[in-house]
Amino acid sequence: TRNLDEYEKKLKTLRIATPDVAAAKKAHAGLAAVADGTFLARDLVNEPPNVLYPAEFARRAKAQLSKLGVKVEILGEAEMKKQGFGALLGVGQGSEKESQLVVMQWNGGKKSAKPIALVGKGVCFDSGGLSIKVGAGMQAMKGDMAGAAAVTGTMLALATRKARVNAVGVIGLVENMPDGTSFRPDDVLTSLSGQTIEVLNTDAEGRLVLADALTYTQRRFKPRAVIDLATLTGAIVATLGYEHAGVFSNDDQIVQRIQAAGRYTGERVWQLPLDPFYDKMIRSKIADMKNIGGANSGAITAAQFLLRFIEKDTVWAHLDIAGVAWQDGEQKPTVPSWGTGWGVRLLNRLMKEHYEN
Repeated sequence: TRNLDEYEKKLKTLRIATPDVAAAKKAHAGLAAVADGTFLARDLVNEPPNVLYPAEFARRAKAQLSKLGVKVEILGEAEMKKQGFGALLGVGQGSEKESQLVVMQWNGGKKSAKPIALVGKGVCFDSGGLSIKVGAGMQAMKGDMAGAAAVTGTMLALATRKARVNAVGVIGLVENMPDGTSFRPDDVLTSLSGQTIEVLNTDAEGRLVLADALTYTQRRFKPRAVIDLATLTGAIVATLGYEHAGVFSNDDQIVQRIQAAGRYTGERVWQLPLDPFYDKMIRSKIADMKNIGGANSGAITAAQFLLRFIEKDTVWAHLDIAGVAWQDGEQKPTVPSWGTGWGVRLLNRLMKEHYEN
């Protein structure tokens, strides 16, 4: 048998013939922008947690996006404490790394147009806190900031292709670590919204980060719609595996749009219910709510928790991407191991089809 290596060819040059060079270059530029955003999201997810901690993530986001015309603001712990980010800061208080909130604004649309807001969970490493994970469960938790990575990558894609849309990206960046200063089970945190949260499990931390980020986003920007992305629950993996993200929403139209964008890009989603019955599962006797709802329906009760921080008349969709944010091994031809950059292509398509001028 002859060695197959001798049949391998190295591609040195690729030429594409087209009758309309200008149109081809224009189309390629838009696609290249989405690729760049996806690659940025993958690179962020792939970084080791000792390299990519909250302040470093914030620094990279500002460095990458500011040069493209995106206005980037970074709020540190002092400013967030002053404003009342009690839930987000509670998660990060056990880490020696300072928590950050990064606000990214791309104003490519009409000045009068309300923005579309993207909110991302950015837990740069999740040990589980005092409710510490077992060793195997802690592996891969450098990727618990994949929602924030997707938001950052999407903002880069929109700015690179000069999208005619007003978009805001807000990411809450923390580490959830066990320490003498960590938040505890039985603590009651006061969120930016003023609602109080009884902590039963410090490993249900992403929803606390999102709670304050969602409140801040809505109150400051009054967005046309809010979409959050988070590697939020193991329950969504048990439900949908590694092929679909879960989508929860208070608006049927935005769900249909997200589903269509997911089918087009291959980043597929499946809708799960929101219902007052599940809302009862997070009632607390001593606070406005608990941060977990029990052993069952974990992805749904997490979404019900987030819904309590959605203000009246705000169109909202929540994407639980825990099963699709990374993969072990070369499972898909267009996605190398490890980080997938899931969400950038879907959100870019959604913006292009429905929210650009």
